[in-house]
Amino acid sequence: MILLNPKKDKFEHLDSETRELVIKVVNWFESRGLERLKEDENAQLWQTDFLEFAKNEKLFATFLTPKGYGGDKSRWDTYRICQLNEIFGFYGITFWYTWQVTILGLGPIWMSSNEIIKNRTAQLLLDGEIFAFGLSEKEHGADIYSTSMKLIPKDDGTYLGQGEKYYIGNANKAALVSTFAKVEGTDDYVFFVVDSRHEKYNCVKNTINSRSYVAEYHLDNYPLTEDDILLRGPVAWDAALNTVNVGKFNLGWASIGICTHAFYEALNHAASRNLFNSFVTEFSHIKELFVSAYTRTLAMKMFALRGADYMRSASATDRRYLLFVPMVKMKVTLEGEDVINELWDVIAAKGFEKDMYFESAVKDIRALPKLEGTVHVNMALIIKFMKNYFFQHASMPVIPIMDKAVNDDFLFDQGPTKGLKKIKFHDYRKVFDSLDLPNIKIFKKQIRTLKLFLMTAAPTKEQTKDFDFLLNLGQLFTLVVYGQLVIENTHLLKIDHKLVDQIFDFIIKDFSKYALKLHSKSSSNLKQRVLCKAMIKKPAVDVTRFEYVIDKYVYAMKGEYEMNR
Repeated sequence: MILLNPKKDKFEHLDSETRELVIKVVNWFESRGLERLKEDENAQLWQTDFLEFAKNEKLFATFLTPKGYGGDKSRWDTYRICQLNEIFGFYGITFWYTWQVTILGLGPIWMSSNEIIKNRTAQLLLDGEIFAFGLSEKEHGADIYSTSMKLIPKDDGTYLGQGEKYYIGNANKAALVSTFAKVEGTDDYVFFVVDSRHEKYNCVKNTINSRSYVAEYHLDNYPLTEDDILLRGPVAWDAALNTVNVGKFNLGWASIGICTHAFYEALNHAASRNLFNSFVTEFSHIKELFVSAYTRTLAMKMFALRGADYMRSASATDRRYLLFVPMVKMKVTLEGEDVINELWDVIAAKGFEKDMYFESAVKDIRALPKLEGTVHVNMALIIKFMKNYFFQHASMPVIPIMDKAVNDDFLFDQGPTKGLKKIKFHDYRKVFDSLDLPNIKIFKKQIRTLKLFLMTAAPTKEQTKDFDFLLNLGQLFTLVVYGQLVIENTHLLKIDHKLVDQIFDFIIKDFSKYALKLHSKSSSNLKQRVLCKAMIKKPAVDVTRFEYVIDKYVYAMKGEYEMNR
């Protein structure tokens, strides 16, 4: 099956060198055991032991050094990076976060033409160092247009870094912090690197109450030379956004890992608990919750895997990944919250206990939709693609599973970030027509009504200023894209069609929910309300299919995994 089981998976989909490292990572976590991991988390200990393990195994150096700068096994391979994202999320978000922020910090470095820094970075990775990404600021947040960090030119050709950054992960220990700024006296953006151990670098504090370190740091006339400058001008701006494109994708994968582990724990607990002369798993509402949580988690992974295919196959002429990447960040992480909510209704008070993985999951899953740009920021980006997706199809290459052990060169040469509205997509209708299932037929009717809404009852000028209106409309759009990629991976991964039909059961319900929200908006007009009402559909009822899914897939996971204590 697709969902991760660290104790039973052989990771045969990975090349032999990667497989060996991934198994070592799993064994490290299992040898630590859940009790030790929870003790360290509750004590908010910095993960020195894990970073020492990663250093000894050259883990970050192997996975995060592009080909040509590291050893023979080193490459930037999104396919295997996703595997580690999932595993780190499965065992604890603090480990994923250190890895994730290192990825962000490395983005501007590998996107630059500064060979001195790139070669230095490769050696620092071999030395087991971590990195940080200095982009956001306390006063400006995600508004990087208004960044106040300055690069101040001096008469002798050197520079000074002056200003502050806020909410910067790893900034307490990072060997290099890729720092975004403006050149003083100009509107030019710039990226330069600083060392967190330098005397002119002041790590003020950890801004959150967590084992992870999310710092505020100040530069007080930090001395810099040309060798410390990564990028300047428009390419620096593009690198900021393109780095986020690479990094935000990882958040969905952390959610997948969290939900999978939480599912095992909730199912094992419920299956062994007898109430009112019945096991909890025999109650009808519990069955509904488990089926929904399972199919949502499965769809999360199917979508994210397919998104990785588009990411790895991207080029200057095929940038469809720019729709799918923010969806892995936004949609998949929101789905993760729904999964944990459903499982929490099953596990109930047990989910509060401090020695349970679940207690960590309910806290960690909330963070992911709110990192690397909020849901609102990512939805504003996604909506830009809606017109071309529905109305201006193009002949585009069919993308296979992109699992080859190769370097993803394009990710560090993405080019300008403009022109999103010019990106074309293949005809989604052909994908939906490729699978003849009861719930897909119903969903196609919902899609056609949405398209009619856009053609005949599009948001008014006033409604376009109401972001809640656009957010609900965008949620309808994202469900169409979500369903498309799930179907594409149904064929590629040969997923049981009954299982897929059950996935579209919740997709239809969610679509109806957002249509009702749009209908209920005070500003919605009569035509919009009529069409929204027509979008509200009931999934196809099939008790036989439901029981098949719960017996063959959902409850079959009972006792399949439990973390070593």
